[in-house]
Amino acid sequence: MRGGPITETVAPPPIANTDNSDIRRQRAYAMQPPVIPHKIDGYQLDKNANRCMFCHSRTKTQESQAPMISVTHFQDREGNHLAELSPRRYFCLQCHVPQAQLNPLVQNRFVDVDVLLSNPPPAASPARK
Repeated sequence: MRGGPITETVAPPPIANTDNSDIRRQRAYAMQPPVIPHKIDGYQLDKNANRCMFCHSRTKTQESQAPMISVTHFQDREGNHLAELSPRRYFCLQCHVPQAQLNPLVQNRFVDVDVLLSNPPPAASPARK
């Protein structure tokens, strides 16, 4: 994938700049976690602090104009509603990722569901005997 023989060590490409457009991206499928449309370099996100909540917590969205975290993030494993962010939803980067403009390492044949619904693929031909 780096453009050299598998038997040789090839220098990795430089880390790409993260998208910092702050523009929300369309989700590719239902229930996809939103991607992060800004840089998060230097954000503290550990058991002691969660920098994301400085803007995305319920009490900060009016000031920051950032979208509030989903109400699902206030539920425990049993579906009980909590007053605070659920500990199992505390580490945002489990699901949410920053973006960079890069060429894919492998080809992807993903087709958005709306495209599929408007242009259904041709029916498969029956198997021959």
